[in-house]
Amino acid sequence: MPTLEAGEQPRERGGSSQLSAPRLRDGTPERAGLDPGELRHLVREVHVLTTGQRPWAPGAVLVVGRGPVIAIEEAAGWAVRYSAYDPDADAGVELPLGQRVPMTVGTPFDLASLTKLFTSVAAVQQIERGTLGIDARVGAYLPDFTAAARHGITVRQLLTHTSGLRPELPLYDCADDTQRLAALRAEPPVGVPGTYCYSDLNMLLLQYLLERITGRTLDVLIRDGITRPLGMTATDFGPCPGAAATEDQRRPWAKADRGMLRGEVHDENAWALGGVAGHAGLFSTGRDLAVFCRTLLAGGSHGPARILGPDFVELLFTPPGLGFSLDQPWFMGDLAGRGAAGHTGFTGTSLVLDPATDTFLILLTNAVHPRRRRPDNAPRAAAASRVARAVRGM
Repeated sequence: MPTLEAGEQPRERGGSSQLSAPRLRDGTPERAGLDPGELRHLVREVHVLTTGQRPWAPGAVLVVGRGPVIAIEEAAGWAVRYSAYDPDADAGVELPLGQRVPMTVGTPFDLASLTKLFTSVAAVQQIERGTLGIDARVGAYLPDFTAAARHGITVRQLLTHTSGLRPELPLYDCADDTQRLAALRAEPPVGVPGTYCYSDLNMLLLQYLLERITGRTLDVLIRDGITRPLGMTATDFGPCPGAAATEDQRRPWAKADRGMLRGEVHDENAWALGGVAGHAGLFSTGRDLAVFCRTLLAGGSHGPARILGPDFVELLFTPPGLGFSLDQPWFMGDLAGRGAAGHTGFTGTSLVLDPATDTFLILLTNAVHPRRRRPDNAPRAAAASRVARAVRGM
């Protein structure tokens, strides 16, 4: 693991450095070194995904880039198509055409679990600063989280989903914040620490840990350490009134009765926690996420801003990945296999970075509009495979 030499002072995020990288710019597939025919196919396929009576998603934004060049930035379908979900008809109640909201390339999306990537970067920033030990025990920073302390859960285990904590807790059913915090503090692992079990609780504990050691809330840490230095002005925790609509959230298919959501976080636990959570809650656009992807592919720098040093970006992508999933064909398609990194979000979002080819793919959708369905990741994998063929085609 990279470490600071004795006496070395960590540099502030967002300042000038010798590690600066070219800023992202608009271009063409040819200028990006990507096959234009393959990307034309990809654009058509994304448009098809948003059409018909039961589309894969009502709307989508697609961004593909290589190096510092955005090759494709495309919007399809609707940001708001339905007013409600009709459980008797098992279909959305469609708005009149004049009341629908078209998708644009600037439409913000509820990122859902893509939030975890920002929480992970914020944690690795503290590791780079020397204020957080990657193999330190959580109890050393959060002794009041008695179950995690008693079972010796480590920071690395939180970042790699190997803590043994179960996938989630019904915090949305707790009466107040006091009960929610008490539940998190008392929650023991249900699996053997060291074995993989994807869990939102890992990122919630990481959030509390980061807030404890820095004295700042997670939204401030992400804004000051990541989005503001990179100029990601459209990325923040909600509310976000202009966002793509998500779900007509009602029991029994959801875990709370909130009605049609637009601009409020979809995840019920993040909502119960006030909209700022380590596992969900961020809203962003395709263009902002392109800057985030490009920054990581460039070793942590974008223009004069640096959010991480190259060694610590490498640490993020070292198997099994810190926060990032690595080489997962089920959503990365043929981009998987040589160190591709990325994540998906329950609302229909995903991104993939391929360091081997300096390429990124962002596919943002509102697939849970008007209600959640069984996840279908085949279109995500197909899009990534198109991008892989576009690289090979040149």
